[in-house]
Amino acid sequence: MSIIIGISGGSGSGKTTFIKNLEARFQNEEVSFISFDNYYKPREQQQSDGKGIKNFDLPESMDIEAFLSDLNELINGNEISRIEYTFNNAESIPEKITIKPGKVIIVEGLFIYHYPALKEKFDLKLFVSANDEIKIIRRIKRDKVERNYPLEDVLYRYENHVIPSYKRYIEPYKSEMDLIINNNQNFQRAEEVIQLYIQSKLK
Repeated sequence: MSIIIGISGGSGSGKTTFIKNLEARFQNEEVSFISFDNYYKPREQQQSDGKGIKNFDLPESMDIEAFLSDLNELINGNEISRIEYTFNNAESIPEKITIKPGKVIIVEGLFIYHYPALKEKFDLKLFVSANDEIKIIRRIKRDKVERNYPLEDVLYRYENHVIPSYKRYIEPYKSEMDLIINNNQNFQRAEEVIQLYIQSKLK
């Protein structure tokens, strides 16, 4: 039976970096990593706000059925494939992502604790936290480079989409976490703690 670990937190908190650093500590056959970021619905299915701007920071933005289906495949020992979601960035070519089943499966994403059917699967729930001013700086850098968003657009989305969504759909679950990881500076010690936990389960 697989051990399922969830990792969530606000946009810009450092979830993706934490995952990449953790991934480097294990062999592919030991631990599987699956990101909810690759399960956004197509752009035409996203809700628009009062100004007609697509809001990707809502639980309804996600294809939870497809995600649960793929996660269950991994749990049952089957390999899955998914096309990378690039947020319609014309400068980014989506890649085919193949994920092999592991004894430990790490799930990362903004809204993973919001869905009861997904939340109940986690054996360990983690939350990456950072100060608001740090998160917005990271968000600006990421959206500029990875999603090709202009600064004005990033700031508008952060104020009108990201913050309200965090307050309503992400932060309320913080009190239910098994471990909160502070990432105002770095999370090396947290990585070491989680590495030891995973290694104990692999044995």
